[in-house]
Amino acid sequence: MVLVIEAINALREFLDTGGQVLLAIGLLIFVMWLLILERFMYVFGGYRTYKKQLTADWFNRAERNSWNAEQIREAIISRAGMQLNQNISYINVMVALCPLLGLLGTVTGMIEVFDVMAITGSGSARSMASGVSKATIPTMAGMVGALSGVFAATFLQRKAKREIELLEDKLVLDH
Repeated sequence: MVLVIEAINALREFLDTGGQVLLAIGLLIFVMWLLILERFMYVFGGYRTYKKQLTADWFNRAERNSWNAEQIREAIISRAGMQLNQNISYINVMVALCPLLGLLGTVTGMIEVFDVMAITGSGSARSMASGVSKATIPTMAGMVGALSGVFAATFLQRKAKREIELLEDKLVLDH
């Protein structure tokens, strides 16, 4: 029971001293990576089944050489592209928000440093250390989250583009 009370008090102190920004960054990174993992699971799992079904449907068509067939082929490819690119725009928005939230943490930490300087009237390193820590940690957390998300989102976008090209090559028109 004592450990639970100490943990709750530590969490309160963390949130009172600017931990809200770090908590927001952590939640944002968590949701971003849930979306990234969902996309990886779809691209390397569910899409393969979907692609086989699309290909089978295309080759089961009796007629594949008219204007209508070409329009149906384009619609199939477009739907596949939409499936592959689903949620990637949300991931990109979260990537952009990570450094912005880190910057917010930097600003709030620096405000604390300036408050300490204004109250004490000096540049005491000990009294300013807490504010400097609060200024740098959210920045680093935001940048780490953004970098990891950028690499994953770029990979997913390239993979989607490549899969669409492969599908276009596979769904040939009879001429």
